[in-house]
Amino acid sequence: MPDLRCTVQTCTHNQNYYCKLDNIVVGGSAAKNAEETSCDSFEERKGEGAYMDAYSDSTGKEASAKCGVDCKAMDCMYNKDCQCHAGKISVEGGNACHCGETECATFKCGCA
Repeated sequence: MPDLRCTVQTCTHNQNYYCKLDNIVVGGSAAKNAEETSCDSFEERKGEGAYMDAYSDSTGKEASAKCGVDCKAMDCMYNKDCQCHAGKISVEGGNACHCGETECATFKCGCA
């Protein structure tokens, strides 16, 4: 299970740059570069003060550096049987409003 750092502060699952989900899905089955991937688990934080409230969680679940990653990016060198085997990954997307504005910055094409 990789260490996951997430810069997508507009995601409801983001807490202090970690993810509150136990497992995320990285999309981009035909990706050849990081920009063609996405965090398909992204959910935009909604409501008044949503960005300012980035660190609260009504469910009580704490975010963790460790997160399982179901990887759909078939050509990524870290993808083994649709699971990410990188030691650390970075999900980026700053002020994303939908998953297409996010990416797995750790993606490295393993294709020839």
